[in-house]
Amino acid sequence: MITAGITGGIGSGKSVVSQLFRLQGVPVFDADKEARQLNDTSPLIRRELTALFGKELYAGGKLNPHLLASLIFGNKKKVAAVNAIVHPVLARSFLEWSSRHHDRPLVMIEAALLFEAGFVQYLDRVITVYAPESIRLARVIERDHTTEEAVRKRMKHQMPEEEKMKLSDYVIYNNGEQSLIRQSTTIFDDLMRLAAQ
Repeated sequence: MITAGITGGIGSGKSVVSQLFRLQGVPVFDADKEARQLNDTSPLIRRELTALFGKELYAGGKLNPHLLASLIFGNKKKVAAVNAIVHPVLARSFLEWSSRHHDRPLVMIEAALLFEAGFVQYLDRVITVYAPESIRLARVIERDHTTEEAVRKRMKHQMPEEEKMKLSDYVIYNNGEQSLIRQSTTIFDDLMRLAAQ
């Protein structure tokens, strides 16, 4: 079985690329979605976050993500503390999910913080989805109904695109000039060849 990761900066089009692989029958683990669910359901995460930030973080029975963001935003130590709590639980969840799909030739994980969270240690190949910053900004401003300043602040917390590209086995260019379907199909074919070896 080949395990591949899909990453890229905010607004790069990771989810679109993940969907293209799903359409080819590849199981894809959505790390961001799973992390949101684990933040609500994991007793360990709840206990640790409550110890750090207080019970009001879970006042409604679920994690208040807006409150958490306001408490940690711009504070690298607090962001690192939250990541140190969430990422190991998320990694265990991914490994359990992956083992349930052991009969598949190819499985994938989509994660914005693939490198930053250390998930690459579990992967055979990494795909970075690249889009120019101007395109990413426009996409996220429209999608999230937010400001350019807010998006730029979020971008600062992610590894630069160029660095991700250097560390990746494949790069998909999502700039409107190249076919995403053609690029993802070429990578899919290559990964399936690897899985068959």
